[in-house]
Amino acid sequence: MIAHRGGIVDSTNAENSLPAMQAAAKKGYSMVEIDLRLTKDSVLIIQHDASFKRYYENDSLVTAMTWREISRLSSDKNNSKVLSFEEALQFCSGKLGVMIDNKIAGNDTALFSKVIALLKKYNLDKNALMIGTEASTPFFTGKIKLSCTRKQLEENMQKPGYSPAHYYLFDANLTKEDVIWAKQNNIMAVGVVNEWRYKRSDAGKDEIQKDIQRLKDTGLRYFQIDSQYQPFF
Repeated sequence: MIAHRGGIVDSTNAENSLPAMQAAAKKGYSMVEIDLRLTKDSVLIIQHDASFKRYYENDSLVTAMTWREISRLSSDKNNSKVLSFEEALQFCSGKLGVMIDNKIAGNDTALFSKVIALLKKYNLDKNALMIGTEASTPFFTGKIKLSCTRKQLEENMQKPGYSPAHYYLFDANLTKEDVIWAKQNNIMAVGVVNEWRYKRSDAGKDEIQKDIQRLKDTGLRYFQIDSQYQPFF
């Protein structure tokens, strides 16, 4: 299980917070998905939204605030604080793997080299996954497993230097045939069971349960989930 939004997020835990990660580790999740952003003074932090409004009641953009200013923010959920990327990795080391959703635009190779260096520092690089951007794909290919659709993977297979170790199949609508294909090609496959997916489809509880069972029946071994769906597993 990969805990979407940085851990177990509920009425008491904010997204990408230390309490959410602690709860995920205690519950037995194998990984957490964390969102990567950059502050005004170039500090890597984990924060989903472009601003701090939702959890910290601050309308300012991440890119408009320094790390010193951000570190003073506090949420009413467990007195949660915004974590730097390194603080998150420090906690995860030896407890949880990481899936990184890169929300930093462009391809700043010096900055992204720091991301890889930090993953190595905390022994998290070998099993780390990334939901990348088109701009940063050339840099991260071969350094961290990158998410792909089946179509993207089939295209990548035709390129020089292709290796199944560079990618993972990531999709909310994987079929049994997709999962078998991935296994035959030595590609990791990850299913998606999150709130965003079901809100878009207006699915009720019965439809959600049927969809999750459908994904389980494909033979998938890895799932990125929002914690409210854990009872279905």
